[in-house]
Amino acid sequence: MVRNAGKAGGSAGRIFGLYAILDPSVAAADNGDPEGGLDRALAEALDGGCRLVQYRDKPASPRLLLSRARRLAHACRGAGALLIVNDRLDVALLSGADGCHLGQDDLPLPAARRIAPEGFLLGASTHDVREATQAEAQGADYVGVGAVFRTTSKADALMARGPGLVADVAAAVSIPTVAISGITRGNVREAIRAGASAFAVISDLFAGPGIRERTVEFLRIWEEEKSLR
Repeated sequence: MVRNAGKAGGSAGRIFGLYAILDPSVAAADNGDPEGGLDRALAEALDGGCRLVQYRDKPASPRLLLSRARRLAHACRGAGALLIVNDRLDVALLSGADGCHLGQDDLPLPAARRIAPEGFLLGASTHDVREATQAEAQGADYVGVGAVFRTTSKADALMARGPGLVADVAAAVSIPTVAISGITRGNVREAIRAGASAFAVISDLFAGPGIRERTVEFLRIWEEEKSLR
């Protein structure tokens, strides 16, 4: 059963279903035109119905981050989708993005909440119930929970703890719970049934051609599982 439906009203209530993580190292890999490749990857996901995107680009310079984030935010806005920038609150605010996702080593949530305008989304990466409940108390609009499954998209990924981690956190917080790490079309149902409000996908969505079709499939699975609540 999906326990978290999001806070009433506002953008936080839109944290559900497919949470696409757009990372140039995956979405524009082996592309002679990285900027065009990034734009096309996002366009395909939006065309497939995705309405929740995180832009993650750890090696990029601040200047390039801001340039890309502005462009991506404009595209998402045109499609009625939310754009969340990973790690960098300054870039998220300056680009016109809808929110920022903060890791455990990023700007603390209380400080970020003081800077962020009303209605601006703040998400937090968490790894257990303690971190998740703390993030909620400090003003997070949603929590990312992982590692759920084994992943190859992060060199420093934590050991996978399975859908049980999602179930524990979903039962402990009242804000949306986003399952993170190793989510594929083959295992996403397990995460949803464990209580995930949303599920973050990188490689199984953006690696290689067919992004639009994979987006449609992920959303179909979400709708099927949601109807069983």
